[in-house]
Amino acid sequence: MKPTRLGAAGLAAALLGALVAATPATATPDTASAASTTTCTTDPATPKRQFRAMWIASVTNIDWPTKGSWTAPDQVAAQKAEYLGWLDLAERLNHNAVVVQVRPTADAFWPSPHEPWSEYLTGVRGKDPGWDPLAFVVEEAHKRNLEFHAWFNPYRVSMPAPSGAGADISKLAPNHPAREHPEWVFAYPPAGVAGSRLYYNPGIPEVREFVQTAMLDAVKRYDIDGVHFDDYFYPYPSGTHQVPDDATFAEFNRGFTNKADWRRDNINLLVQEMNAKIKSVKPWVKFGVSPFGIWRNKSVDPLGSDTTGSQSYDIISADTRKWIKEEWIDYVVPQLYWYIGQYPAADYARLVPWWAEQVRGTRVQLYIGQADYKSGEPVYGSFWMNPRELSDHLTLNRQYPEVLGNVHFSAVQVRANRLGATDIYAAEHYSRPALVPAMPHLPAKPLLMPVVTGATWQDDGVRLSWRQPADGMGPLGSATSYAIYRLDGVGLADRCDLADAAHLVDTVRATGDVQSWVDTTAEAGHSYTYYVRAVDRVANEGPASPPAFVR
Repeated sequence: MKPTRLGAAGLAAALLGALVAATPATATPDTASAASTTTCTTDPATPKRQFRAMWIASVTNIDWPTKGSWTAPDQVAAQKAEYLGWLDLAERLNHNAVVVQVRPTADAFWPSPHEPWSEYLTGVRGKDPGWDPLAFVVEEAHKRNLEFHAWFNPYRVSMPAPSGAGADISKLAPNHPAREHPEWVFAYPPAGVAGSRLYYNPGIPEVREFVQTAMLDAVKRYDIDGVHFDDYFYPYPSGTHQVPDDATFAEFNRGFTNKADWRRDNINLLVQEMNAKIKSVKPWVKFGVSPFGIWRNKSVDPLGSDTTGSQSYDIISADTRKWIKEEWIDYVVPQLYWYIGQYPAADYARLVPWWAEQVRGTRVQLYIGQADYKSGEPVYGSFWMNPRELSDHLTLNRQYPEVLGNVHFSAVQVRANRLGATDIYAAEHYSRPALVPAMPHLPAKPLLMPVVTGATWQDDGVRLSWRQPADGMGPLGSATSYAIYRLDGVGLADRCDLADAAHLVDTVRATGDVQSWVDTTAEAGHSYTYYVRAVDRVANEGPASPPAFVR
């Protein structure tokens, strides 16, 4: 039966009536909801909130789109289908976000007024692919209620020859800004050395402003949930070659006498200013960075980690710890691509607690970057031939409440599932859906509870229908999605039943005035109790609906 449209008064009466008739205040799962997560005993294997994502890399066509799509009879359809395949995988693994690279080499996966089309869409630098990939990938992720984090590389301009332009500016797209402003770039290693490529010079204020403007264009025009930087700032050292920025330092030193400090400050300014610009345009958009896993070694700096490996503070001028302490970022994803064990350079079990300590007491959230690409590859050593290594990482993370999720590198490696490692960690750690962690410092308004208007058996399961009263009106927030909980039998939930994901059966995107969803996992002959909670743009969860019973 088609539901009739309720006016404001009708909705209010229905909501009040349902509350009075069905849900005693002492029994509602939303009573003292803020306290429930701290006073209830929850299962660490089924956390209610945990950031789960994989990196989908476009540079050199690592994950998406593949080079094979360039020659497909219908290139656009092929690339769309490939991307949807990655979303299928994310859904199967109960992920709740994707991190998609949309500006790999100072180019764009959208019609940017500032930078050329990416060569990784067509194989030709600057060629219009005939569609808007960024619009598509954001929309499709949201259809599946996956957060979309747009991954940008700030300063890299080219990849090494012969597949990339290398150090040859003339091989960049005809409309590339670096061709108009060759003084903005340098080659590193020097031209003629293997691996040479072009970088925008981080020490030039005009360059810093330009790259921020180019990236902010995507923030303004597309419905992204997050801006994501990887670990490439100043280039990683190559042999004894020096970054050629003596003249830049002389002109733009801002009073610094130490070049290393000046370089770090250049990157500090990039991060600080980018965060401020994002929040000024869309305060709800998150800003995160995925740095190299070692900030500094404690043998050099007492604040550093018990490691002996390369230090991002020194080699790429990334003072990640400062970004955390100053709260210039909303989340950090250190790339802890090492095993658990006696590995003095960088033991996973030593680095996780160090990063947990850095975010403790700040509003910056910690997710861990996982090296799925190493699993089952003999070249990385015997530890990575253990099919449980990655799952053991996630188990260790549970010891540190500051660790709020994981991002896996990269999609093609997650799908490869070598040694069955993906299956193992998914079964042991991602067996239930999860909401992304809420960020209380981002702006939010209170949500009303949904009103369930129908709960009936049909051939393919139980169909729930609901409405969201006064959605986004006045002082109330808007529902971006919904969390759906199912309990066996007919009865009221206690306040701890919804504290973890044991009863969370799905999360779905808000689609309009009347929402509908089918529980295809419901078993005929069983009775169930359902609750629905509205979730806003930054993952705050509202009070639970009155219970809906099906027998």
